[in-house]
Amino acid sequence: MALVLEHSYWWALLLALPAAGMFVRLFIIQHDCGHGSFFASRRANEILGGILGVVTLFPYGYWKKTHAIHHSTSGNLDRRELGDVDTLTLREYESLSRWGRLRYRLYRHPIVLFLVGPIYQFVVKHRFPFDIPFAWKKEWASVLWTNLALGVVGTALALAVGWKTFVLVQAPILLIAGAAGVWLFYVQHQFEHAYWERKESWDPELAALHGSSFYDLPRVLHWFTGNIGYHHLHHLVAKIPNYRLRECFEAIPALQRAPRLTIRSSLRCAGLKLWDEENHKLVGFPRRRRAAA
Repeated sequence: MALVLEHSYWWALLLALPAAGMFVRLFIIQHDCGHGSFFASRRANEILGGILGVVTLFPYGYWKKTHAIHHSTSGNLDRRELGDVDTLTLREYESLSRWGRLRYRLYRHPIVLFLVGPIYQFVVKHRFPFDIPFAWKKEWASVLWTNLALGVVGTALALAVGWKTFVLVQAPILLIAGAAGVWLFYVQHQFEHAYWERKESWDPELAALHGSSFYDLPRVLHWFTGNIGYHHLHHLVAKIPNYRLRECFEAIPALQRAPRLTIRSSLRCAGLKLWDEENHKLVGFPRRRRAAA
């Protein structure tokens, strides 16, 4: 891409699309290493996961722990913790102050979630993760070592090709990959008839099969996204590596009845903002009642 940049930046931007796709695929491989599923060897998973944590800018140890929490709490209304898109219930939203509602509306706006959000994830959250306790020494060490490696590798690359070229090449790849990654994570759990229950009624199998979607993508996009679209199956058995998910899905008819989203139908998910506990579905923001005439 740096060579193409000398002729036309438009060609560089065009190449940023498959490069961003590869970025997402590498992240999914890192994700599988975190679950201990990509290799049979635990050591091999840890080594590759640590290396990919530098490539993807997501510290392996920190992300591995917070993602495990996501798996153990997904769909539990009483444990909305790390690794989730913040989601309020309709009742919680209506009890907020005007300022609280405005903040939540801004957070859930597509521009914030899918454009500002990835920048925040890359630049702030995974560089300075103050959402975890300092007692998590291994996770903090993962962050510090990743930041150090990024500083060394990034500086070396920038000196080799020039800072301007480095930024012009890397920025669009990170923005596209980041937006795609957040969107994937969003539609995997933020669809109309998802699954959310209070702690006493929460069931991990139901959360996996009904609270995680099957994102039915074209074959080439399944490849770039490491088959993470079979998300219901992944949440049901996280030890299945990405390169076996499709095979398992096709072999078990019951898995084919999962909540299915296509690219077109998934676009409607962007308008869903709150969980309606009474009707058991995600809904948009309530419309303002017109003043009585």
